[in-house]
Amino acid sequence: MRTPSLWRRLGLTIAVSSALTACGKDNPETNKPEAEHSATHAEHQHTADSKLYLSDAEQAQVDAIAADLHKHIAILASDEFEGRAPATKGEELTVNYLADQFKALGLVPGAVDDAGEPSWFQQVPIVEMEIETTPLKLAGKGFEQQLQPIEDMVTFTQRQTGASSLDNSELVFVGYGIVAPENNWNDYAGLDMKGKTAVILVNDPGYASKDKALFNGNAMTYYGRWSYKFEEAARQGADGAIIIHETGAAGYPWEVVSGSWSGAQVSLEAENKNADRVAVEAWITSQAASELFNAAGLNLQQEMDAAKTQGFKPKALGTTASVQLKNSLKKSNSRNVVAKLAGKKYPDEVVVYTAHWDHLGVNKNAEGEDRIFNGAVDNATGTAGLIAMAAEAVKLDRPERSLLFVAVTAEESGLLGSKYYAEKPVVPLEKTVAGINFDAMNVLGPARDITVIGYGSSELEQLLEASAKGQGRYLAPEEHPERGYFYRSDHFSLAKKGVPMLYFDSGTDNFEHGREWAQTKGAEYVSQHYHKPGDEYDPSWNLKGSAMDLQLGLKLGLQLANGRDWPNWYEGNEFRAIRDASAESRK
Repeated sequence: MRTPSLWRRLGLTIAVSSALTACGKDNPETNKPEAEHSATHAEHQHTADSKLYLSDAEQAQVDAIAADLHKHIAILASDEFEGRAPATKGEELTVNYLADQFKALGLVPGAVDDAGEPSWFQQVPIVEMEIETTPLKLAGKGFEQQLQPIEDMVTFTQRQTGASSLDNSELVFVGYGIVAPENNWNDYAGLDMKGKTAVILVNDPGYASKDKALFNGNAMTYYGRWSYKFEEAARQGADGAIIIHETGAAGYPWEVVSGSWSGAQVSLEAENKNADRVAVEAWITSQAASELFNAAGLNLQQEMDAAKTQGFKPKALGTTASVQLKNSLKKSNSRNVVAKLAGKKYPDEVVVYTAHWDHLGVNKNAEGEDRIFNGAVDNATGTAGLIAMAAEAVKLDRPERSLLFVAVTAEESGLLGSKYYAEKPVVPLEKTVAGINFDAMNVLGPARDITVIGYGSSELEQLLEASAKGQGRYLAPEEHPERGYFYRSDHFSLAKKGVPMLYFDSGTDNFEHGREWAQTKGAEYVSQHYHKPGDEYDPSWNLKGSAMDLQLGLKLGLQLANGRDWPNWYEGNEFRAIRDASAESRK
């Protein structure tokens, strides 16, 4: 993932903003706004016991999971694994390690090879591109600016060709770059974008205005994601698309952007070589954008204010953009690792667990001597968690439905492995009961609260809440719904196809040290380690909080696997209709 969940929430709570408006979406059970529901949880924390509600057997299981996590994270995040980038030696070591571990536990291969034989690996065809870029030249009347790679901008392309460029492409400010008929919103109204490059704000008007009636209020919609903005610019026929970075609106600092897009880029192999994408996709810093707008006789902040209002009109900036990209392409197969604990009665119905095994590999552009992005928290923790849960599951009676453990590739490149799995599932999605995703897990010890990403989405939350109470814990909505975490990890790929997916992890109400301590530690992680070579394994980590989260995930999955229920999204959820459409196949 471009930005991991727990650590974004912990660190950016302090590093970005200490008080942002809570989501105004109605809670499906209480019909209270989430802001009010969150306050209820805040009161709960004051009355919560200082001890965990765990039986001796449950505590022993937590200890066993924590020990397994330490063992596997230390290996997966070691320098030997070279940051686990797809299509590298690091991938080879990682996927074979995972397959060996699942095999040793007695699980069976969950995928099939080209010959139709059982396999631990689902082949994922990818194209890796090393992109060399010139400076991004912006030119207008009496104005010329050369934006430098990394420092001022990052440029890349999804087109799987040897070269891509912009040549004096006219820049047009299109606000948030959104076309949303259901919101009566079209930032491209009346525009012909042929020969032009869109300049776009990150996030969406609801976040900017804090208007609960606009889009989803403060909570980011998919229209606010950078991926949507590049896709929409392509649909509009633009030459290129440039997103203006803002730390608060994006949910992460510029260093995350420059670090994530400056190394080798990976995409799924496409028959049309992604010719339907814009020629150049880019981010620029807010400082560079401010200078660009000043040259056009405009004030960036004033234009941002105008863009969040109904009836916004795009503006030509009287400036052109030019840049040349030289691409070195390498086709290969990356792999999703798929392991199955076969159900004894309904083996063709599955509960799926997902986590991404990949990280950023070795980046020659990294500062300092250490250029290995080990990705210990992001996401050796979740990957190790799959093994640890499987180890506990095989100790129990075999469930009636199957459990499927899927370690996916290329999440850091845009959820590619889970996207491929969702398009070509090893078990039909209409027979997939539900799924639980683990990403960038807690290393600070047990927390009273459990943060549900996209809180108020599905019936799975009710099951989770019942199990959480058994641990002496409570559920809470995410602290910053405006950052769109729901769209940033692998559960989203299956959710888009209708599968009820749950993505949760420990919150900030740390049992031993309290919330402020946990937030401070999170800020340290974001500033010093996140998407940097410093994300390395520390044997002093307290992994019992992650172990408790995994214990909940396993308990919930087994409850579903030993029952006949088919959980669904709540009424009104955007994915409910897709799930309902496949209901006949489950009778």
